[in-house]
Amino acid sequence: MTRNNETSTGHHPQTGKVPLVLKGRAKNLALAGIFLSTFVSMLSMNVVGTSMPRIIADIGGTQASFTWVVMATTLSSAISTPIWGKLADLTNKKILMQLAITVFMVGTIFSGMANDPSWLISFRVVQGLGVGGLGVLGQILLAEILSPIERGKYMGIMGAVMAVAPVGGPLIGGLFTDTIGWRWNFYVAVPFAIAALIMLQITLRLPTERKKVTIDYAGIVLISTGFSSLLIWITLVGSAFEWVSWQTATMVGAGLLLLAVAVFVELKAKEPLIPLTMFKDRTFTLSVLASVSVGVAMIATMVYIGQYMQIARGRSVIESSLLSLPMVAGLLISSTIVGQLISRYNKWKAYVVTGAIALFVGVVMMGQLRYDTSFWYVGVSLFVLGCGVGMTMQNLVLIVQNTVAPNDMGAASSAVTFFRTLAGSAGMSVMGTMLGHRVIDLLTEGFAKLAATNPEALVGSDALREGAIPNVSELNPALAVVVEEAYGQAIGDIFLASAPVALLAIVAVIFLPNVPLGNKNNAQRKAAQVSTQTGSIDQIA
Repeated sequence: MTRNNETSTGHHPQTGKVPLVLKGRAKNLALAGIFLSTFVSMLSMNVVGTSMPRIIADIGGTQASFTWVVMATTLSSAISTPIWGKLADLTNKKILMQLAITVFMVGTIFSGMANDPSWLISFRVVQGLGVGGLGVLGQILLAEILSPIERGKYMGIMGAVMAVAPVGGPLIGGLFTDTIGWRWNFYVAVPFAIAALIMLQITLRLPTERKKVTIDYAGIVLISTGFSSLLIWITLVGSAFEWVSWQTATMVGAGLLLLAVAVFVELKAKEPLIPLTMFKDRTFTLSVLASVSVGVAMIATMVYIGQYMQIARGRSVIESSLLSLPMVAGLLISSTIVGQLISRYNKWKAYVVTGAIALFVGVVMMGQLRYDTSFWYVGVSLFVLGCGVGMTMQNLVLIVQNTVAPNDMGAASSAVTFFRTLAGSAGMSVMGTMLGHRVIDLLTEGFAKLAATNPEALVGSDALREGAIPNVSELNPALAVVVEEAYGQAIGDIFLASAPVALLAIVAVIFLPNVPLGNKNNAQRKAAQVSTQTGSIDQIA
């Protein structure tokens, strides 16, 4: 039947009940709620970046507090992603999305009220749990209400939404911090989250399958603690302790042991958190490998292009954000246009392969950066890299969703996102360590030359020799040039060193099976299988 010309249904082969298909205004509002939720979560991850030093100073924190505040959200978001995804396969997706929004709002509001580091760290963990849910559940809900062939253009829009936050966030954060106060960096997201909650409640109608739910608690504990140990190590190694140390041995050893036990448990579990059988599917495995490359390129660029602009080029935080706009433009344009083309012609492989090539070319171009590189060249490099990310990131999720079994949609979608995030964090840590060593080597060479010609200029250089991050504007001109040269070349070098990882994406996507996109959403695919399953399909209000 059709209700208010906004919904339609497809016949259920056993019970006569039907999976609901959203149409018209209801579909558009539901999609708007999903996109708004995704934008809010991405914005919250970026808006506090520029103001974090001020926040930590105001609440009496230390450098260690700074690290843990940043890590709290990243860690809880990454670790919770596969949990949200699996729960989406087992329970009501709409309620899960509303729960994720609520958890996010609680964490955000109380983070904004923080008066000491412990309070802020604790509620940044809560906020991260919500962010993890919002990110992956948005992709899962798109699969539930849109067919793969229609989903292409909306995945492009989601990619565009995700592109705006990394630049818009720091700009908004800097503005609020300098005017009405840093606490509004947290509070600004709350009205939008409430709006998304209301929109989804009113418009989102999903079929739900009644079945006995078995939750893999052992897998959740083992995988969460195992990857947490590795992520904490990735975050702290090279700064809090050396790569070869007892801390490394303990964290890596414990993490690998827990994950080894998790593999055994997952193979035996009735409803495993991450079904290992998915890795037998070539599409899934190759998409994960390609996503690893995208994660390293995207996250590392967002982090280290800021250092390049601020240290090697002497630009302010706001200027650095504006100068990174070419990457956002590339991501925005490519993801939107390619998404539309995929939906129109049901062809995806050529675009994804082209995107992987653009990703590799962009990384290699970034590898040529120096302190005096033309801003035109920097902008073009960022644009090409952004195009590569835009043409691959969301489409790799789409490709997996197109071939995975309907009952594994949540687990598969979350796994691609999870491994991309994990790889990005690992890549950022490794590149950070490489950057630190390379900078010290180049500074040592530069200081030796400066000592021979202008030894007085070396006053204040001792801290720099030990790896302190400089404020270039406070250095004397001769010393500033040495620092700018060192950081410019070192940042270019670490991008070039990451090129083989980007090359992996090209190899992976070339061998992806070229499976045409389907024309049924996930609810319809489940209904088509119901004759071999028990349970019933009901509509939820």
